[in-house]
Amino acid sequence: MNHILEHTITVFLAFFAVMNPVANTVVFAALTADKCKSEQIKIARKSIMITFIIILLFAVLGKIIFHLFGITLPALQIAGGVLVFLIGYHMLHGENSKLHTAKESDDADIAVSPLAVPILAGPGTIATAMNYSAAGGWTDVTVTIATFTFLCFITFFCFIFSLKITTVVGENKLSIVTRLMGLILAVVGVQMLVVGVKAAMGIPVTQ
Repeated sequence: MNHILEHTITVFLAFFAVMNPVANTVVFAALTADKCKSEQIKIARKSIMITFIIILLFAVLGKIIFHLFGITLPALQIAGGVLVFLIGYHMLHGENSKLHTAKESDDADIAVSPLAVPILAGPGTIATAMNYSAAGGWTDVTVTIATFTFLCFITFFCFIFSLKITTVVGENKLSIVTRLMGLILAVVGVQMLVVGVKAAMGIPVTQ
């Protein structure tokens, strides 16, 4: 039970840091500033649903993808660790990582791009989902999906009340939150990298 609780907290912090609902609320508010409330809700719902489906597929089919492309878990942990660390590094310096942003296109549905991909379901989020689900059995997969579902609800409500949140939080406080999430994300990335390197070298990994 303690292992499940510890795993749940770890997965939640990793997902929360890489998705950063508070910071992405500002992005959502900027992209939907000219939309009415009903359109904002529709865009928020669609972006969250697309994000959830993408992460669900990678979490459930993670091991199948490994076998299909001949990918090993240590390779994913090393690559994912680097990606997650880079995103956290940029956030720690108050910047937006190029892996976590996209140029807005007038012709594209903003719920799909850039909101769902790559802002919410970016490389870091996908790597995190695959890392925590593929490393264990169906219990870890279930915990990963359930935790991400909870975070999707949090993100949805942040988007819905984006105007109020951005007004209350303010730019300075938002910068502080972003840097804190960046620090957590950088640490998670390093941990993934260390575990991957140890596994690749055949060194026992202690939890």
